[in-house]
Amino acid sequence: MNNIKTEFSIKDLENLSGIKAHTIRIWEKRYDLFQPKRTDTNIRYYSTESLQKVLNVAFLNNNGYKISKISKLSNEDISSLVKEIASKELSKNDHSINDLKLAMLTFDQQLFSKTYKELIDKKPFKDVFYDAFIPLLNEIGLLWQTDTITPAHEHFISTRIKQKILLNIEKTQDTPKNNCKKTFVFFLPENEIHDIGLLFIDYKLINKGYETLFLGQSIPTDNLKDVLKFFDDIIFITYFTVKPVKEDIDDYLDDFYNKLLKNKSNELWVLGYLIKHIDTNNIPDQITPFTSIKKLISNLKNIS
Repeated sequence: MNNIKTEFSIKDLENLSGIKAHTIRIWEKRYDLFQPKRTDTNIRYYSTESLQKVLNVAFLNNNGYKISKISKLSNEDISSLVKEIASKELSKNDHSINDLKLAMLTFDQQLFSKTYKELIDKKPFKDVFYDAFIPLLNEIGLLWQTDTITPAHEHFISTRIKQKILLNIEKTQDTPKNNCKKTFVFFLPENEIHDIGLLFIDYKLINKGYETLFLGQSIPTDNLKDVLKFFDDIIFITYFTVKPVKEDIDDYLDDFYNKLLKNKSNELWVLGYLIKHIDTNNIPDQITPFTSIKKLISNLKNIS
């Protein structure tokens, strides 16, 4: 693939590793840890191999190894030590996230599959999602904003994470239903497409025996009225990641309440970055913002 990114600026390395550019320069000068190349105009840039080494060095440093000691190791010894430490459960996630980032940057499907298999062999899927996928997804927004990655990188990794969620949903379809009479309806507002969180919650609820209906991306509020013809007691679940914009959130919630909640037992549960703009003192009791998936899942114990 000719468009795979193979050259990285020092700012890219900072964004991806969490190590400040100033520190990376010091490590270069004092310990000769990295050997950047230079453009015709004398601007540093780094190869994929350099990026991998920076991630490994950052990993070791975060696990208590001093740079003075790391600098005396060969590249092979650094990689071996990282694998040795990563085999211990406490530090496995950090290394796995680095491998997932590298897979994303290089569009490496085999590395993604290998990293996922190593994780799923050691822990249940829900823990893989919480410990590896969520931290990775939280970083993606920053990486995109700083031009470290493109939408193509985001789509690559998001698609593979979705595939794993859908695979696990398929495995849980035969879970016996519980006695809850409510139906959980998953949807995203118009022009909102970030559905990974919704898919995972759908998986969790199916696994617990709840009745769910997944409608997906960009659903106008008026279209949701059709669901009322078939279900009497609904909890709608949605994400506000980029839509509605913060100036429109109050109007959106008012419209949703009047059309789908008023004088009914229905509820709306909302997650996502934009919920911080919801005035919780001025919303109906039937609308509940959640700051995390775990908090939403824990709230199920209050549902009958």
